[in-house]
Amino acid sequence: MTSLWRNTPLFAISQGLMVSAISLIVTCSALVGQALATDKSLATLPIAVMFISTMLVSIPASFLMAKIGRKRGFMLATLLGFSGGALSTYAIIHQNFWFFVVGIGLIGMFNGFGNYFRFAAADSVEKNLKSQAISFVLVGGLAAAFIGPNLANLAKDVIANAEFAGSYAATMVLYILLFLTLSFLKLPDKSEEALEHLAPARPLKEIISQPIFIVAVICAMLGYGVMSLVMTATPLAMHHHAHAFADTSFVIQWHLLGMFAPSFFTGSLIRALGVKTILWLGVLMGFACVIINLAGHSLWHYWAALVLLGISWNFLFVGGTTLLTEVYRPNERAKTQAVNDFLIFSMVAIASLSAGYLQHQFGWRMVNIGVLPVLAVIMLALLWLGFTQRKPETIRHENSLSNS
Repeated sequence: MTSLWRNTPLFAISQGLMVSAISLIVTCSALVGQALATDKSLATLPIAVMFISTMLVSIPASFLMAKIGRKRGFMLATLLGFSGGALSTYAIIHQNFWFFVVGIGLIGMFNGFGNYFRFAAADSVEKNLKSQAISFVLVGGLAAAFIGPNLANLAKDVIANAEFAGSYAATMVLYILLFLTLSFLKLPDKSEEALEHLAPARPLKEIISQPIFIVAVICAMLGYGVMSLVMTATPLAMHHHAHAFADTSFVIQWHLLGMFAPSFFTGSLIRALGVKTILWLGVLMGFACVIINLAGHSLWHYWAALVLLGISWNFLFVGGTTLLTEVYRPNERAKTQAVNDFLIFSMVAIASLSAGYLQHQFGWRMVNIGVLPVLAVIMLALLWLGFTQRKPETIRHENSLSNS
């Protein structure tokens, strides 16, 4: 195991660069899609393809890195991101919508690898430091709240007669910086060959049937889904209630701060209060967000609700990821983490794709009422986990796993 400060800062920088590219794409891809697509209803297809490709790559990415090592896997994946940025730039210059879709899809494929930064950091430190490693990696996303949208704006007219081509060219620089940052990693050798001396890995069915696994996935998956759904619908709701775009940008930026700023202390809170306490706080903040959204439509209603939504996501995502690290042995991590991230980002893709439809068909009030049962499922899962962990056989099983 290595020091918390050996690799974690590098993963935090890498996370910041990855999320900066994502926030840049979220800021302007719909505008580019609308300009390039003959059928304007396809304007949001590129960003949908990004999330779908992330979901589809999450499982093969985990297994590939189990074979060749995470450092090499991450560095090779930056070529996907760089190629996606180059193809997107070319597509805008030459007014080719489908090349643009493919380019954004390649960036989504890189994200399928990059989403394992948090696990790689956690797996490289001692057990009592895992929550802090995960939390510190997500701190990198804080910079993305400022870098991505501003970079999109500053570079959009750099290439003449091709608005936003310069923005996507800028993502190529981000992936070059990512490649250089990742080259300084020094990770323990945990390829499959290095783990052959361990006891045989358990069947996946046995791993995913553990209550801790089930609850960890429910918290991270549904917490991320609620966040994605409400966040994506918020600009539409604010526009419907006659808020200026500047107000919407203000709310979304504060939402991003709410998502990533708590990472400075989430890991320490988990160590001090326990992961289940943080998960409970996360779900309660989700309920508070909905209550405020239902209470009114002023700028400050949206601001307060979206800040709470961001903190709720942080606690549920960091807490769920921390909980997941308790259920697998080193030679089981690839398949366990692959299933976890596939489920999470499947939910994110569904939520992102459905937000616009739900807001248009049923309105802001029903969008918020609709997430209440989802939050209730998280709450019930935490109650169930507390009940199962009181059973002596469960405690014995967890002790045997931690000692293996």
